[in-house]
Amino acid sequence: MSVVKLTLLSLLGSLFVSLCHGACAEVDSDTEAVAGKNFKLGCISCKARPEVEASATVQWFFRGKGEDYFSHIYEYDEDGEHILDERFEGRVDWNGSKRSRDIQDASIFLFNVTFNDSGTYKCDFHRLLTYSSYEFQTVVKKVVHLTVVAKATRGTASIVSEVMMYVSIIGLQAWLYIEMIYCFRKISAAGEEALRESANAEYLAIASESKDNSAGLQVAE
Repeated sequence: MSVVKLTLLSLLGSLFVSLCHGACAEVDSDTEAVAGKNFKLGCISCKARPEVEASATVQWFFRGKGEDYFSHIYEYDEDGEHILDERFEGRVDWNGSKRSRDIQDASIFLFNVTFNDSGTYKCDFHRLLTYSSYEFQTVVKKVVHLTVVAKATRGTASIVSEVMMYVSIIGLQAWLYIEMIYCFRKISAAGEEALRESANAEYLAIASESKDNSAGLQVAE
């Protein structure tokens, strides 16, 4: 295997390790919920500099279809969660960052979805970044446009994405299989070459020893 291939594999492995250690990734929320089911409203805001100490509070707002203004429906801070709109009383649960004041995932679960839950949801991160000599306040806003349907549907984009994912997995497995065969053949060829060189060296040593013995017998005569 070439040095370039080894380097690429090492970089790929490093990427997988970093992902496995919980690296933050901003993934958009799903936007279609089924009436009567539970639904996760996703909201993620990653810090640009993860080494900076921070704390955050999160506020959720909702504007239903036909409404002109956003209503403050939910808040999560160091004291826990607070449901601020009676329409969502007992139907919202925190599904974001836990056991940390540095909130980067502010997702919530919405239970027993109804058609009245269709509309626009806004998620605001109020984050305080603490540096060695000063503090800096930031506000990050995310928006989710939710549609509630009677039966789950799958769009063309979703189907294509899933197919491409499986094609990528199969392609990667095939590539790894080919690489394994290539490496095995290289190792086998190197082993056979080493055996041939060892046999040749042994033959030359025996021939040299025989020649030396013949020369010694001639001198003795």
